[in-house]
Amino acid sequence: MVKQPQNLWNRFQNLHPSSRKLLMQWISLFCFCCLILISCTPHQPSNQSASSSSNNGRITIGTTLKPRTLDPADAYELMSGNILYNLGDRLYDYELGTNQLVPRLATALPTISSDGLTYTIPIREGVTFHDGTAFNAAAMEFSIQRFIQNAGSPSSLLADAVDTVQATGEYELTIKLKKPFSAFPSLLAFSGITAVSPQFYEIGEGKFKPNEFVGTGPYKLQSFGIDVIRLDAFENYWGEKPANTGIDIQRFSSSSNLFNSFRSGSIDVAYLSLNPDQISSLQKGAKKGDWQEISANGNTINYLLLNVKSEPLNRIEVRQALAALINRAVINERVLQNQGEKLYSLIPTTFTDYQPIFNLKYGDGNIEKAKQLLTQAGYTPENPATVELWYASNSSNKGFLGLTLKALADRDLGGLLDLQLNSVESTTAFKYLEEGIYPTFVLDWYADFLDADNYIQPFLDCSKGSAETGCEKGASQYQGSFYYSDRMNKLIAQERQEQDPQTRKAIFEEIQKLLAEDVPYVPLWQDKTFIFAKNGLENIRLQLTQQIPFWTIKNSNS
Repeated sequence: MVKQPQNLWNRFQNLHPSSRKLLMQWISLFCFCCLILISCTPHQPSNQSASSSSNNGRITIGTTLKPRTLDPADAYELMSGNILYNLGDRLYDYELGTNQLVPRLATALPTISSDGLTYTIPIREGVTFHDGTAFNAAAMEFSIQRFIQNAGSPSSLLADAVDTVQATGEYELTIKLKKPFSAFPSLLAFSGITAVSPQFYEIGEGKFKPNEFVGTGPYKLQSFGIDVIRLDAFENYWGEKPANTGIDIQRFSSSSNLFNSFRSGSIDVAYLSLNPDQISSLQKGAKKGDWQEISANGNTINYLLLNVKSEPLNRIEVRQALAALINRAVINERVLQNQGEKLYSLIPTTFTDYQPIFNLKYGDGNIEKAKQLLTQAGYTPENPATVELWYASNSSNKGFLGLTLKALADRDLGGLLDLQLNSVESTTAFKYLEEGIYPTFVLDWYADFLDADNYIQPFLDCSKGSAETGCEKGASQYQGSFYYSDRMNKLIAQERQEQDPQTRKAIFEEIQKLLAEDVPYVPLWQDKTFIFAKNGLENIRLQLTQQIPFWTIKNSNS
């Protein structure tokens, strides 16, 4: 039999008492020295790949949003657009904090032909791509052709509008439209319509480079990892040089991880998406001076879709009653914790074309009007109007909104309206909206470009249909409302052709009045965007597009 070694405790017990005492003193002294050594050693962040980097001029931005691709011909998500906004340049951009167009790769606003179809654009000289290729009108022609012909997710934005694009000089670009479109210059500011190097990319349907980017912007792509994306300042940038050496974008799997990482100081900036409770907590910290809060009204609208072909929503009185029931003050307080803005049109308040028409026509939480309309439609407490209210199951806000609206209807309408709550995962909903499965749905909309048209035409236009059949083909059918109005179609065509801003504004006013009369949608609220940043960071700005110009951010502590 093999003899087993004694364990340490048995060996300790076998020592002479004086030896045991001496050993215990030695162990105590050793532990005390170790404790001092550990306390005096600087703590090293456990996540070196995304740790706050205030000492090397880099800025770490945390988010829960995942960029699916960095190929501008296929990118159609908020975070992808935000990164492309900083990696690339477009012909036009918005002046910081406004929706005023300013030239970027163009040197002036376009010259427009008398028929509104031909746009002639002067192109900037002295610009180079990240790979050293010279930029000119031919390169911009290539970029726009690629955007259209590679047939990515956003390609229809230009494919539906552009007839031809051609470099008519080394530094002159000419674009001819299929039909007049007065918002076209604003469309050219869309983040995906950015110049890309003809030496690096190719034209061809589906030929994308999702993990790479070569453009002309203030940053160049260093790496595109699963959790961390690194952007380095482009040393040969033609315009304003970045105030930092680079940006590290750290993606978190949940808002809780983002929240905790910012509070612990492991990231410099927290940006999209925190829940209302987390925002409220960080706002309290900002008031105490623990960090900074930057907030602004965004252009994301939240609304209730109504399928005008669905019973009983095919009755205009029922749709109008729902519009009268909505109490935006209650929604903002109970659902949004006062972190939104009441909205009374599909056009956001940040546009001069905005008219609070739903407030003027229905008021806010106008219970008597809602009762009157439901009674007029023939409904009684014994025979209520039954409406299914659908929302995304993965949105706590939307679910809480549903509960709030049902509680208001049950409490105040005397049994005239029975709201039945249903939920489904958002990606599933988007697949079936156009099939008319959902009588209602609570949705949000993030515009492609800053023009009132982008909040009107995609919702209300219909290319085929009738008042009897509803929309059979077109924007409103795709959105799931199936709304058709010959008058609305004509008004949309007029605003798209009109070049005079005041005349166009008057047309938008008529459109909003008709929207409030027919009620295929009920506007609810407009999002506010919140950014939280460490003290010492300067010039953090937020565009109306919800994009952050990274190049202005400076760390005064570095």
